Amino acid sequence: MVQIPKQQPTQRSVPTSADVARLAGVSRATVSYVLNNTSAVRISEPTRRRVHEAARELGYVPHAAARSLRAGHSRMVLMPTSEIPMGPLFSRFFNELQWALSSFDYTVVQYASLGLTGEDAARAWAELRPVAVLAPDASALNARGVTVLKRSGAKAVFTLGPHRVEGAHALLMDGRRVGEAAALHFLARGRRAIGVVVPEEGGLEHFSQPRLEGVHQAVERARTTGASVTELPLAYDEESAARLAARCRAEGIDAVFAYNDEYAMLLMRALQDEGIDVPEEIAVIGSDDLMLGRLLRPRLSTVRIELPSGRGLAELVDRVVRDPGAEPEVHDVLGADVVHRESS
Repeated sequence: MVQIPKQQPTQRSVPTSADVARLAGVSRATVSYVLNNTSAVRISEPTRRRVHEAARELGYVPHAAARSLRAGHSRMVLMPTSEIPMGPLFSRFFNELQWALSSFDYTVVQYASLGLTGEDAARAWAELRPVAVLAPDASALNARGVTVLKRSGAKAVFTLGPHRVEGAHALLMDGRRVGEAAALHFLARGRRAIGVVVPEEGGLEHFSQPRLEGVHQAVERARTTGASVTELPLAYDEESAARLAARCRAEGIDAVFAYNDEYAMLLMRALQDEGIDVPEEIAVIGSDDLMLGRLLRPRLSTVRIELPSGRGLAELVDRVVRDPGAEPEVHDVLGADVVHRESS
């Protein structure tokens, strides 16, 4: 029997910047300037088009690791994933930010830190040599970690959260404003026995505790006679909501800030099943201004949270990367106002 040798697939060589330069009729330096989007060298638009067309035809992609070695950093913006559950509002914000950063020619990489914090987390992030780090949970980073990142070549380190970290630019998100807005809305309408839902779901205390604190502070500052605040633990299920509805009636609570719109919808249905009129007997406010809340009957009042635009934050990151020696900036980026509807 004649053995027919198996043909090996033709090995195609990996295209290089030299191949792109030959096809485009330019120097390798010009290819580098164009594909790295270098602003310090002026390249005509027709030349840029030829280089991009040649790169596409050859399937050439710049070598990120080699580029990082030459520059001491990459065009990578590292966003460590938060261990705190993020709702749809913050998910939309981070998606918008990623798109905006990509328009500045940054590559956004999400990194699962697996429980690492402080200097250990910073060392893990620094191994990728990012040009910037946006830590969505300020508690995951400390001053020594910021130093590690900067020594590894990171030109910009940002934290997002209620606290500052020494050496990092701070985007402050003070959740107390959300609770304060809800409390002031209730007080202005004569409500005095205010309940505040505190979700029992793990991780949400990073959001719920500042909101509870904001309600307490608003009531204390208002100095309204007889006003009180009651903490209301609530699991995200119908049984827990039914028990809480009965408790609200028994304790004479006349207003509930339900943490967010989802918990507000859960509780409002339980209140109605208990025969409690919303808002005549108990007013209810959520937060996040979800579309579904407008479809309920009664329509759900909510605290609308204002976050910075992804574009504006991307511009800030780019500016700091270009001027890494500037003093750390602090930006208060969270606003809150009540959208008054039928439930309150």
